[in-house]
Amino acid sequence: MRPFFKNFFQRDSSTGILLMLTTFIALIVANTPLNSFYTVIMELEFSLGFPNWNITKSIHHWVNDGLMSLFFLLVGLEIKGELKFGRLKSFKSAVFPVVAAISGALVPGLIYWAFNYNTIYAQGWAIPMATDIAFVIGIIAILGSRVPSWVKVFVTTIAVVDDLIAVLVIAFFYTEQISWPSLAIAGVCVLVLLFLNFRNTSRLTPYLMIGFVLWCAVLASGIHPTFAGVVLALTIPLNQKWNLEEIKKFALKGFNQFKKAKDETFSLTSAQAHYYLEKTQREMESPLRRLERKLHKPVYFIIMPLFAFVNAGIVIDGAILGKAFQVPITWGIIAGLFIGKQVGILLGVWVLLKFFYKSMPNTKAIWKVLHGVALLCGIGFTMSLFITNLSFSKEILLEEAKIGILISSLLSGVLGYYVLYNGTENQEDVKAKHLDIVNPPSDKA
Repeated sequence: MRPFFKNFFQRDSSTGILLMLTTFIALIVANTPLNSFYTVIMELEFSLGFPNWNITKSIHHWVNDGLMSLFFLLVGLEIKGELKFGRLKSFKSAVFPVVAAISGALVPGLIYWAFNYNTIYAQGWAIPMATDIAFVIGIIAILGSRVPSWVKVFVTTIAVVDDLIAVLVIAFFYTEQISWPSLAIAGVCVLVLLFLNFRNTSRLTPYLMIGFVLWCAVLASGIHPTFAGVVLALTIPLNQKWNLEEIKKFALKGFNQFKKAKDETFSLTSAQAHYYLEKTQREMESPLRRLERKLHKPVYFIIMPLFAFVNAGIVIDGAILGKAFQVPITWGIIAGLFIGKQVGILLGVWVLLKFFYKSMPNTKAIWKVLHGVALLCGIGFTMSLFITNLSFSKEILLEEAKIGILISSLLSGVLGYYVLYNGTENQEDVKAKHLDIVNPPSDKA
């Protein structure tokens, strides 16, 4: 049993499977006699702080405002990594996924807006804009080696840009009334973080301590507290000060210190030896990469499934379903995610090939793969649920929106898997040499 769990959590598909499982469990709990217990638990309140100064929230809000800040911290770390050293570093490598992501966010938002213009649902226009990368990567991982590597790079980069767009949308359009004194405290925290970055502070503890104060200040300011996670991520250093030889030299020195510390004739202590090895570990891996590595498993295997369980507990009965399909919010989300994502991403790629990269060959087989990818990007589960909670407070509106998210994500996932499975049947037809959209040629027509 233990090897099974170990192997499961090492698979790329494990996060998506875990999210599906927790969603399914939440739906079962919400539609059985356990629902009353589920509701009571979600509304339980507990406080963090001191008697005269504390933050009191329900478990539901602690997950959405607190734990999800760690999710956005990880998102921010990934965005910074891509901007500095990854696919978003150069125009050449970023052009296709960035254009596809922007188009794939705008079209769904416009479709939703067209369905819900001048109604009480209009505030949720950003719900269908983002892609749930955990589900998408999970489905691609299930397909295994038949999916070419360029597809994984392409869809991952789209998801990173999607997350960046979502962060900006939340910051600018889903902010409540601002408390300027709290925002000033947040500003001071950012200055301290930038100073730590300037000093090349490699320890994570100072960043995380100031980051917690920043989170409290942002929460009090009226801006959604998850934005603090992104700001913190952008201030954490991403560099590698030592080369391989320097790392080897210092590590060997620490190892020799350990050997000497075992000999009573030497006055060296194991604490001194530990200093060398700990410093080697800190210097060989940048603070950003170190934090990203430490956050990955807690975020993807605890926080995201917990978020799904807390937010996917929809009571489904005839009355709610009947009403959901009679209001524009549900249809706006379904059309936005299921149709808008396809149209937006494929339109972005088509425009680049038609007007800017005319010399690049493309085939019917490649377009089938791109269609499968575009369909999968219509899975907007985590971020869509998150923005839904920011958009509406009335329970009935939340239920109607969540039904739309679940249906469109299910349709996108099933059909995306089917199209991508069939589209990758002939490996030679879908290799990147035919259409290298993750590293297009520099010569443009």
